[in-house]
Amino acid sequence: MLYLLVLINVVLLVFGQVLWKMEMGRLKGPLTLEAVPRLLTSPFIWGGLFVYVLATVLWFYILSRGKLSVVYPLQSLAYVLGVLAALLIFREAVPLTRWLGVGLIVLGAFFVAWK
Repeated sequence: MLYLLVLINVVLLVFGQVLWKMEMGRLKGPLTLEAVPRLLTSPFIWGGLFVYVLATVLWFYILSRGKLSVVYPLQSLAYVLGVLAALLIFREAVPLTRWLGVGLIVLGAFFVAWK
């Protein structure tokens, strides 16, 4: 059950990042000082913040039940889901070297979770 909660936490973290990236993509260029007021009223930014608050409350619960040496390294799976989101949602090219890194992260998470 704890591993499922960590996975939900990871999904929430990545979802928040996806929302923020969606808003940043709407800026059509790098972030400027003039864009800050728009960001403060963006539903994508506020949605991402809300999701992060949910993830943080869930994380507090996870920390109250699990060993930090297990649950914290498992959050590295957010990197894996982040790459998948970049590929599937934002159509980013993902080179082989990045996939190899993702594979190492998954392997590391497996060893951390293995009792």
